Amino acid sequence: MTVTAVRKDPQRLTLTVEAEFDASVERIWQLWADPRQLERWWGPPTYPATFTKYDLAPGSRVEYHMTGPSAEKYHGHFDVLEVERAHRLLLRDSCANADGTPRPTNTIRVGIAEVVAGRTRMSIEVMFSSTEAMEQALATGTDEGLRQAVSQIDAILTEETSPARRQPGP
Repeated sequence: MTVTAVRKDPQRLTLTVEAEFDASVERIWQLWADPRQLERWWGPPTYPATFTKYDLAPGSRVEYHMTGPSAEKYHGHFDVLEVERAHRLLLRDSCANADGTPRPTNTIRVGIAEVVAGRTRMSIEVMFSSTEAMEQALATGTDEGLRQAVSQIDAILTEETSPARRQPGP
């Protein structure tokens, strides 16, 4: 399994998911940089994401929605605060419930670093604005949902290296 740690720190108001992949830093970065790839794993399997506006540049906004099993839509957006290509993102995440009521805003810090040649660690740290915001997120399963979301990445990477996906040469 790709996920190596899920840590909840109520004192720091953070939830952190760490994972390691048999892939280069650049390849893991592409999972964030390409909205079609991000759609394949952002959100747990039963709540897939659709990105409707995507510009991963500081000062930009990324808009998305997640569709639940009963076709309910949960809208959200990232305000892109910082980008260090292939290594780091800082996003302000704002979401709404299916009825449109806003949920507390949080900040997401993504780190991508090489562990050894061909092996990369990705860390996603969610920083909550208050104890109540963290408790609400954990009560709705955000920790498990994020773990499930990140766990989908291995299948994406495996598809690319399987013989059936490679095109024969001339």
